[in-house]
Amino acid sequence: MEKTMISNKIVNTILIMCLLLSLNSNADNTAKESSLQIYLPREITIKDKLLSLGQVGIIRGPETLVAKASKITLGQISTPGQKIIIDRKIVLSRLACNGIPLSKITLTGAKTVTIKQQERTISSDELIKLANSFLEKNPPGISVCGFNPIRMPQDFIITGTGEDISFSPRLVSSTAKNQVTVEIAIHSGGEKIGMSEIIYRLKYNYRQAVTKIDIPTGAVISPDNVKIEKTISNYPEPVDWKPPYGLIAKRQIPAKTLLNPNMLGPVKSPIITKRNQKVVIRIDMPGFLITAFGKAMQEGRAGDYIKVRNIDSQRIILAMINEDGSVKPAF
Repeated sequence: MEKTMISNKIVNTILIMCLLLSLNSNADNTAKESSLQIYLPREITIKDKLLSLGQVGIIRGPETLVAKASKITLGQISTPGQKIIIDRKIVLSRLACNGIPLSKITLTGAKTVTIKQQERTISSDELIKLANSFLEKNPPGISVCGFNPIRMPQDFIITGTGEDISFSPRLVSSTAKNQVTVEIAIHSGGEKIGMSEIIYRLKYNYRQAVTKIDIPTGAVISPDNVKIEKTISNYPEPVDWKPPYGLIAKRQIPAKTLLNPNMLGPVKSPIITKRNQKVVIRIDMPGFLITAFGKAMQEGRAGDYIKVRNIDSQRIILAMINEDGSVKPAF
């Protein structure tokens, strides 16, 4: 009889304990059903600039609370490439400010969330390759044989997916003779979203005259004593450049010397009229010819203008020396 009573007490005790556990479990489930469970990942990438809790965390709970919590703002990304770090304190503070008590919130996951905006980066190297290709197809001059970038562009960051990206390069005039600028317009979805500039220093095909041998003063420049070499220069060849053949050396020039205009001069014609020399003054016009004698008051070469005294009238006139030594009055 005593054993039966003890057995009944044990059974009753077990039943009471099960009932209590069941009540506690139902209470826990009821509490969970009326609270928010928010999971925070370590990193997240968003499409928009404006941050909301619904974008940052995974929210579970009553539908009305989830909708309210999801709309809570957490800040804004203001510049491309910017990262924002949100911690649990900020999340709880924003929830409390929006009327959701801490007693109804359960936070799990990371202690901090790093948030960045979805973006595409067009690197400096990509922009330079594009500009190089454009210059190769559209050289800025006939004698241009190369180009080197001297001012690099910065990386260009496009927020969002960066779909339908196109580029429009063009040449921009420069005040420097040996430089050119390539301007690249960047378009997305048919709209211009940015601009990039790359400045190049140009290289030119260039000819130069170099002495083969020592050239004495007064010697005439010719293929025998000077050779024309092709080289590459940072500056374009003068438009009127030509081999200096036919000029004379103003001074002695050693072999293997690069000639420049200061070293050379034109060959001067000989003096054909000397001072006090008797000359013929000749006026030759359609229908008549007049001649007279005069005396040169200056020496000169063909084409020079000198003063001449008319022997008959003693009048001094200005006349040009002809190839044959006669003079023509200047009227």
